[in-house]
Amino acid sequence: MKEAMLYDKLESNEVRCALCAHRCLVKPGRVGICGVRKNRDGTLYSLVYAQAVSANVDPIEKKPLYHFLPGTSAFSIATVGCNFRCDFCQNADISQASKGKGWGRWSQELPPERVVDLAQKYRCGSIAYTYTEPTVFFEYAYDTAQIATARGIKNVFVTNGYMTEEALREIEPYLDAANVDLKGFTDEFYRRTCGAQLQPVLDAIRLMHQMGVLVEVTTLIVPGHNDSDEELHRIARFMADISLDLPWHISRFVPHYKMTDVPPTPVETLHRAAEIGYETGLRYVYAGNVPGDRYESTYCPNCGEVAIQRFGYHTQVKLDGNHCKNCGYQLALVTA
Repeated sequence: MKEAMLYDKLESNEVRCALCAHRCLVKPGRVGICGVRKNRDGTLYSLVYAQAVSANVDPIEKKPLYHFLPGTSAFSIATVGCNFRCDFCQNADISQASKGKGWGRWSQELPPERVVDLAQKYRCGSIAYTYTEPTVFFEYAYDTAQIATARGIKNVFVTNGYMTEEALREIEPYLDAANVDLKGFTDEFYRRTCGAQLQPVLDAIRLMHQMGVLVEVTTLIVPGHNDSDEELHRIARFMADISLDLPWHISRFVPHYKMTDVPPTPVETLHRAAEIGYETGLRYVYAGNVPGDRYESTYCPNCGEVAIQRFGYHTQVKLDGNHCKNCGYQLALVTA
């Protein structure tokens, strides 16, 4: 255990967590919604510090991050726990494990220094805090990111975006990029399907971009739930209002977890969403979970030539730095 960051001590040994937008009031002996932050006699502790449940070397494109160090590897870590309860979660076995019993046996001790050592050993350009929700293992991510930054390794969050401004301000010096799940554009969808609210996610996306974090956004399109033209237009307009260079990943849903009765997303729906993105003015729109799709590669917004060609996680970068080889246009991305 490690004492938590970002909380306030209250009367009667209660504490108020300020890490995520739930801002849980945690009574003595209880845990927050995430299941991994516990109040012990008026002090809030992280129960998952340095307790990795997954550690792998991934292509950065798997996050997905298409505009940050393309073609490089990310050393990816996670603990159990999440502050959402998404009905379509693809990693529910670990994200929701903290809400049951006996989950501690799944983890292995992997201290921050060792994480960075492994990232260097495997020549990873970045460390990705991913698979579950990095906000709930914030102290672990924070300490690791500090060491990584000192050694010239970048740090990326793959997140639901439900962190507070205080948390973002704290991690700001060490956070280089983030892929944020924007799961829909109605509060009703967020409440019903994820157990959360929409506005904090929108606020976090906007604030990260203002901070200079390279932000990419992913929307999993679930048939009959968040796939209407109106909702897709609203997402695209929100992103365009922040920056036309904000990449949008439109990902294909496949039946999973509590949504096994929902059919896979038709590829035509992804293409329709991509066209909505482009019609709104977004310069970089991608279709996910469809290897070989025409919306998988990055095209120069100026001349239309392929700038980064992708098939699944196979990447061929056709750039001079971050400039188009054909016309010299500077694309909105960070290369190795």
